[in-house]
Amino acid sequence: MLPVNLKKQLGEHLNDSFIVKRSVFQKCLEIHPFSEWKNTMHKLNKLNRFVKKNNDFIRRYNAGVRIIELDNSGRLLIPKDLSKLYFSNNEIVLTSAINIIEVWNKISYEEFINDPNLNFADLSESVMGNQSSDVS
Repeated sequence: MLPVNLKKQLGEHLNDSFIVKRSVFQKCLEIHPFSEWKNTMHKLNKLNRFVKKNNDFIRRYNAGVRIIELDNSGRLLIPKDLSKLYFSNNEIVLTSAINIIEVWNKISYEEFINDPNLNFADLSESVMGNQSSDVS
């Protein structure tokens, strides 16, 4: 079931189909509104498929990709093979990651968010510190 807050964030995308896929960097699933997925595929289509690393990347990136729909009860049904791979229990976390939804095993999510080896203040400064700000 999608929480109300996520439904609000999805706005017009709520009536789209969705793409569910494995995350590249984390042990979670990503749910992409189909319109967002088309943007990603447009970028991938620009890669030269005659370059082996590009071809290998495209194949791995799209491995296990499935189209899912919001059912009449407002649920997104995760395919069983992906569900078994990532969720050993029924405790999951749905989180917004700008233009996608991430679906995590609750324990994995808590471990990632609370990782003592990651200094979030340093990461924030490194990623966002050089952003120019528009002051009106």
